Amino acid sequence: MAKLLQYSSLTKKFIMAIAGLFLAVFLMVHLCINLFILPITENHVEIFELAVHFMTTNPLIKAFEVVLFGGFLIHIIYGLILQIQNWMARPNPYKVKPTSEQSLFSRFMIHTGVIIFVFLIIHLGNFFVKVKFTHEVGEFILNGVSTGMEDMGIVVVELFKLPGYVAFYVIALLILGFHLDHGIQSAFQSLGLNHKKYTPFIKGLGRFLAIVITLGYISIPLVIYFN
Repeated sequence: MAKLLQYSSLTKKFIMAIAGLFLAVFLMVHLCINLFILPITENHVEIFELAVHFMTTNPLIKAFEVVLFGGFLIHIIYGLILQIQNWMARPNPYKVKPTSEQSLFSRFMIHTGVIIFVFLIIHLGNFFVKVKFTHEVGEFILNGVSTGMEDMGIVVVELFKLPGYVAFYVIALLILGFHLDHGIQSAFQSLGLNHKKYTPFIKGLGRFLAIVITLGYISIPLVIYFN
C-alpha cells in the first residue's frame, strides 16, 4: 500500500480510472442479477435465488470478491488522495473558476463519493454480512422442498417494504448516477482517450450507462414497495 501512495498523480489517476471502470462493469452485472427479483419471468424468484447462491458460493466468484473489494479500496483511497492534493495545491479557491471546473458533477465528485461509500457500508451490512457472517437469512424453500440456499429474496422484499429505506436507497442511487455520469467520462480522459472525434461519443455513452444503471437499480425498490 505504501508503494501505491508513492505513484505520481498521473499514475494514480490512471489506476483510479481502471478501478472505476471495473466497478461500473460490476454494477451492470450486479444489476442484471438483481432485476430477476422482479416479476419479469414466471420463475423469476428461482432464477434470482440460484444466481445469488452461485455468486456467494462459487470458488471463482469468491476469489473475484477479493479483486472487487480491492477495486473499491483503490478507487476510494486514490480519490481521497487526489482530492486532498488538489486542495493543498490550491488552498485559496479561484475567484473565477476555469471552464473545466464548471461542471456541477466534477466539483462534487468527492462529496458524492463519500455519500456512496456510506451507502455501500449500510448496503453490505444489510445483505453481504447477513449471508456471510451472521447467518440471519432463512432457507429458501421451493415447492415445499429444502434447497439449502439462503432466502435472499425475502430479505430484499422486507427491506424494500420499509418506506424510509426505499427513500434512502433511491436518493443514494440518484447520487450514484451523478457520480457515474462524470466518472465514466473522466476515467476515459485519464486513460488518454480524449479527442474531439470520439469524446462526444464517450460522454454520451457515459451518460447513457449512468441513466440505465440508476433507473435499473431504482426500479427494484419502487416496484417491490408499490406492488
